[in-house]
Amino acid sequence: MKRPFLPRTVVILGLVSFFNDIASEMITPVLPLFLTATLGAGPAVVGLIEGVAEATASLLKLYSGRTVDRRRNPKAFVLGGYGISNAARPLIGLATAWSTVLGLRFLDRVGKGLRTAPRDALISAAVGSESRGRAFGFHRAMDHAGATLGPLAAFALLQSGVGMREVFLLSVIPGVALLAILWRGLPKDHPRAEPKALPPLSWRALNPRLRAMVAAAGGLALANAPDAFLVLWANEQGVAPAWMPLLWAAAHGVRAVVVGVGGELSDRWGRLPVVVVGWGGRVAMLAALALAPVTLAGAWALFLVYAATTAFTEGAERAFIGDYAAPEQKATAFGLYHMLSGLLALPGALLFGALWQGVSMPTAFLVSAVLTALAAAALLTLGRR
Repeated sequence: MKRPFLPRTVVILGLVSFFNDIASEMITPVLPLFLTATLGAGPAVVGLIEGVAEATASLLKLYSGRTVDRRRNPKAFVLGGYGISNAARPLIGLATAWSTVLGLRFLDRVGKGLRTAPRDALISAAVGSESRGRAFGFHRAMDHAGATLGPLAAFALLQSGVGMREVFLLSVIPGVALLAILWRGLPKDHPRAEPKALPPLSWRALNPRLRAMVAAAGGLALANAPDAFLVLWANEQGVAPAWMPLLWAAAHGVRAVVVGVGGELSDRWGRLPVVVVGWGGRVAMLAALALAPVTLAGAWALFLVYAATTAFTEGAERAFIGDYAAPEQKATAFGLYHMLSGLLALPGALLFGALWQGVSMPTAFLVSAVLTALAAAALLTLGRR
């Protein structure tokens, strides 16, 4: 029996993510180069900016999820979050010091912190468990499709002689488009229970498998190799800065395909097998990034395969959270998941940057591989128990 197409809420939020990532990924592949080549920042500063922005704003993910579960309007949080991000992000083009970039990246992530948990809760509530992996897979596929077009736009602009600063400023155009779609397209009223006081937030009261996923995802964030360093790795392997947006676009094109497959498979085979297999593939690719002899063509290939391993589990992880979260605390559960991942991204990014700068690039990737393997083992052990 053919399953019906996804509900309007899922489709609209997918379109919004599509345009948001066009705007975001216009600047992501050139931001590390802007920081290092234009503003004179070192690799450790790149790690500091990425880590602080993610970790500090992550506290808002729990706040927004908890507030929405108290029956506040989720659309207001989603609209406000996207609005803040798309107001702050283009202003990076005006920065003259890395500290200014840090502040604007922080605001960008504040917007993400406000919108992420309410958005994921809306998607989870719009479908049943039999289609939840598919719904999150669709949403993440739209996200990566936008992230494919964003770098292509940046590449075209850079090739035509537009400077990096102007690329940042022009990212405001898709940002305005997504806010219009969100304002007009997202249904105003969603089925909600009568307002009531939430029970105290207790880690031990959560479903054990939910706790396992949240804790393991935090470990994965600690182990993660930040995207900014993947750009620097590719540059060291001979990929010229002008071609970086094209490589970034190709990576997200791969992700847009793989994430949908992973979400569908998690509906059929189960969430845990898909997540563990995907994380295992990431371990292998991190080791390859550290140790494999690389030509220019090999750098492109490794970059793209690593991107596939990171995307394969995105839909399954979020569907896992939706499956085991209590209905009255679904946004809170997504807030915990995103908050812990974001908080541990700070020490993870600082550790990766320090190892890269103080020891060597291969050491940074190998340590990331070992920590990722430990996170996968923890999820497999705790999730099956």
